[in-house]
Amino acid sequence: MPDRSFLDWPFFEDRHREHAERLDAWCEANLPVDHSDIDAACRKLVAMLGEAGWLQPTAVDPTDPHPLDVRKLCLTRETLARYDGLADFAFAMQGLGTGAISLFGTPEQRRWLDRTRSGKAISAFALSEPRSGSDVANMEMTATRDGGDYVLSGEKTWISNGGIADVYCVFARTGEGPGAKGISAFVVPADTPGLTVGERIEVVAPHPLATLSFDDVRVPASALIGKPGEGFRIAMSVLDVFRSTVGAAALGFARRALDESVARVRDRRLFGAPLFDLQMVQGHVADMALDVDAAALLVYRAAWTKDAGAPRVTREAAMAKLYATDRAQQVIDKAVQLHGGDGVRRGHIVESLYREIRALRIYEGASDVQKVVIARQVMGAG
Repeated sequence: MPDRSFLDWPFFEDRHREHAERLDAWCEANLPVDHSDIDAACRKLVAMLGEAGWLQPTAVDPTDPHPLDVRKLCLTRETLARYDGLADFAFAMQGLGTGAISLFGTPEQRRWLDRTRSGKAISAFALSEPRSGSDVANMEMTATRDGGDYVLSGEKTWISNGGIADVYCVFARTGEGPGAKGISAFVVPADTPGLTVGERIEVVAPHPLATLSFDDVRVPASALIGKPGEGFRIAMSVLDVFRSTVGAAALGFARRALDESVARVRDRRLFGAPLFDLQMVQGHVADMALDVDAAALLVYRAAWTKDAGAPRVTREAAMAKLYATDRAQQVIDKAVQLHGGDGVRRGHIVESLYREIRALRIYEGASDVQKVVIARQVMGAG
């Protein structure tokens, strides 16, 4: 039985506890899905999550008494990740992909949210470029005003849901100022002429990723999210919300690794006694449990702080993302060691976790970048 005592922490309200318990029961009955066709699996997962109502927290609902609930987002990602990394991915991208629309979109643009929250449309966040990953201000893709339209030209890469998304939130340089000051955000439907999917990118834990080409893609001025030149601020505001949830997903992976390891060392016998009787094994389990709880405290501190009304949680979110992803890597590595040969046998849950966790230390701000962010916050420069 997974440890659920953390739900009693004062970070949570009864609605969060009830949400976590219901979702856990749903995951037990429905996950994992067949991963043999990744695109089909993601489409199925989005549809399943939407039909069951689990995608509702991915977008702000002005009529909800708790319109932005980062704790619920984190609890959802943690729970889904414990059962199926691809389910976590499908959920997360519905939120990240429409985050700019949710937080800054016009009523017309927000019509997409009914479709993404119901699982009837898939969204994507198109920010990274071949020469612009962590350094967003170095973006090269352009959006040129032409009468009542904008014309987008350039390339995006490492785009999650690339190739299967119905709508992209695209960031491009509009030139209002140098660097970060001259970037804007746009809503671009996937069937817009000139938008094509180039390379499909394969990674160690299969997810739908692609390079997108924009060859004079023409969108109306009404596709602009916010004001011209506000794209960098919009992107950072979205990441400020969702960066904590990356830590939550890592926490879910780490909890599953710990649970699998506890079961392993209880049942496995070595030299005529349970594996757990070895003091070195007890030390590994203690370290894993410590890392899990410390990561959870940082993740849910960041989520609670945002829900409590903080305009920005840059420092808290960076700490949560950095610590939870790095320590989850260590927890899972210990789990592999405790499982011996089974830990590297393809198809075993621990082997799957080992592949799933690595990317979380890179996307939405690599670990080294998070250290820079934290240091600048501490010194008052960021």
